[in-house]
Amino acid sequence: MKKIVASCIVFLCCLLLASPQGALAGYKAEYRLSVVPGPSSGWAQTAEFFASLVKERSKGRINIKVYPSAQLMAGKQTSEFLLLRNGSIDFSLASTINWSPQIKELNLTALPFFLAVEPDRYKAMDAIMAGKSGKMIIESVEAKGVKFIGWAENGFRELTTSKGPIMSPNDLKGLKIRVVGSPIFIETFRELGANPVNMNWSEATTGFQQGLVDGQENPTNGINIPLKIWDFHKFHCDWHYLIDPLLLCANSKVWDGFSPEDQKLLTACALEAEKFGKALSRLGMDNGESLRLLQQLDKVPAVRDPYACMQEHGMKVSRLSADNIRVFYNATAPVREKWAKTIGEELVKAAQEDMAAVR
Repeated sequence: MKKIVASCIVFLCCLLLASPQGALAGYKAEYRLSVVPGPSSGWAQTAEFFASLVKERSKGRINIKVYPSAQLMAGKQTSEFLLLRNGSIDFSLASTINWSPQIKELNLTALPFFLAVEPDRYKAMDAIMAGKSGKMIIESVEAKGVKFIGWAENGFRELTTSKGPIMSPNDLKGLKIRVVGSPIFIETFRELGANPVNMNWSEATTGFQQGLVDGQENPTNGINIPLKIWDFHKFHCDWHYLIDPLLLCANSKVWDGFSPEDQKLLTACALEAEKFGKALSRLGMDNGESLRLLQQLDKVPAVRDPYACMQEHGMKVSRLSADNIRVFYNATAPVREKWAKTIGEELVKAAQEDMAAVR
């Protein structure tokens, strides 16, 4: 009997040593994290940063694998929220834009030129995330059945075209501009006289190559430079017409399956990923704070000066003045007025108050 007991103890010890700690805690061997753009994007790099931190700090208990290029949603980016909620996806670093069809409050930061006219657009965005309006957005997301873990950032969306330069609404007349399938985008470009074309990102580069569209709008550091947008478009318009915040969320059942200690660990890693993602997004466009953070992390990308990079590759860069931007702001007033009612006037007012507090 003693020999049998001893053999069992040895067997159990071997099993413990061979099994991942997460598996013993009832965790999955792998959690799947969805990202829409490709692996070279700042968006996907932020997701990888988060996954690496979690694995390191959990000592392997929590293994998250990033799936870029909309792999987990068959290229249809607006289906991501539903897939996360029903458990087909465990985690998602998602654009507020792609989830806005299901959660109307996420259209707040897509109000055209809402943040662009602020004295410091980055400070304004940070104030929304940290303020009353940010809490209201989080509540609206969680009310739909997923767990919010933290913010990140894809950046202000700028305009690139094969025809240009774009300096005023008149320059957009009749241009075909690729946009995501969100009504507020379509209405904004129609109000400016352009012809918006709804196209999934997985199809966009083919559309650029074939000349199906004349332009597109995306963040400079996060998407346009990794994509080498100069291969398709020679004009860049820096107009900051809206920003693309990212939501790091988990399936609610997956989240509830983590211990309280690991939930705290995930939240802490999300906060560091937010800082990293913002730094990638803002590099070369802020007061130097982003560069300092990336230097501390030893993660400075090859391109530090996005404007110089675009110009070196033959792009004509138009950096609009506050007065130029105000013209676009005034031209899109009907869109903001209409969508403020859809989003919720209380939320819009809270965002305005949050931004005013940091002017």
